[in-house]
Amino acid sequence: MGHFVKKRGKSSPAISTASLPDIIFMLLFFFMVVTVLREGERKVRVVVPQATELQKLEQKSLVNHIWIGRPIEKYQSVYGTKPRIQLGDKFANEFDIPLFLEQHKIKIPEAQRPAITTSLKVDGDVTMGIVSDVKTSLRKAGQLKLNYSARPRQDKI
Repeated sequence: MGHFVKKRGKSSPAISTASLPDIIFMLLFFFMVVTVLREGERKVRVVVPQATELQKLEQKSLVNHIWIGRPIEKYQSVYGTKPRIQLGDKFANEFDIPLFLEQHKIKIPEAQRPAITTSLKVDGDVTMGIVSDVKTSLRKAGQLKLNYSARPRQDKI
């Protein structure tokens, strides 16, 4: 009968760390390329009202954002101080909303298009006239899922 002999004293070789910096830089470049920064500059001042019953939007890629407020000081010399609509990173009027919605819709897969929601971020000092004009344009464009952005109420006890 044969005997199995255990070999003692032999250790496994050390793991080489020479390629570790390459891997770290590769991960760094990957995250730099994949990260999406804010797409546009906000040109209107929006302080959303407070609310108690809030729901968080789950899929942010399916949300159109429309800002309504007075232009910030930087743009008041050109656009005045009346409330304006901002779509993406530019000022617009309610007639530009259907094109804005279509540009967003073509980026979304067809199966997810019925779940697209429009989020209105309206300054608390803006009158409802411009908001109702935006809502009418959304209704005419077939965008019926609407969300009003708000911040949580800070109750003082």
